[in-house]
Amino acid sequence: MSTAQPMSREQFEAALRAKGELYHIHHPYHVAMYQGHSTRQQIQGWVANRFYYQVMIPVKDAAIMANCPDRDVRRHWVQRVLDHDGYDGAEGGIEAWLRLGEAVGLNRDEMLSQEHVLPGVRFAVDAYVNFARRATWQEAASSSLTELFAPTIHQSRLDTWPGHYPWIDAEGYQYFRNRLTEARRDVVHGLQITLDHYQTREQQERMLEILQFKLDVLWSMLDAMSMAYELERPPYHTVTRERVYHKGLLR
Repeated sequence: MSTAQPMSREQFEAALRAKGELYHIHHPYHVAMYQGHSTRQQIQGWVANRFYYQVMIPVKDAAIMANCPDRDVRRHWVQRVLDHDGYDGAEGGIEAWLRLGEAVGLNRDEMLSQEHVLPGVRFAVDAYVNFARRATWQEAASSSLTELFAPTIHQSRLDTWPGHYPWIDAEGYQYFRNRLTEARRDVVHGLQITLDHYQTREQQERMLEILQFKLDVLWSMLDAMSMAYELERPPYHTVTRERVYHKGLLR
């Protein structure tokens, strides 16, 4: 058990924000996309694989609510599920991502089939969802705080992609536009939960480890994509060029 004095609220928030230095915006795969160096296949591969993350986010958020006895928290948190799944005429983030897929030349059915999802991406995302199911609701909620850094990454795409990749239909960028507002709203709520809950130094250090775990998830997803689409070493490449890896959820 740590005997160090707890960080002040301001110090703790600063420590959380400092983790942004390890956000996946700095991964070479992302850097290449922002600099205009990515091929069509690499853009398509990223969109197709990231789709699995998108469809599992509301599952993760539903798990947090299932473990949370606080009605007020659930009232706020359910908006995240609605943002992704859609409601009352609002298409939602999953549909917006499907339109992004179409904008980069992917077929909607092939995205929905998840045939392009690499095992490394699936394992990383599933690890995140399973953490949300097993952890306390406060820990699972706080793991979402990579949203602190998300507006920057969405704005970078909006700023650089149209110039670098004119072949992408501009209608596909609506997901990024939506998340500029949604992520900032979610950060306010998630940060309040985190700063209120983690009071001791030991708790604060654990929270920093939880945030690092989420950063690991995002970075590992891009590592898998780098192997497949940059180094041209997809799974089983020494045996077959077919996508033989599993495609469904295994419980």
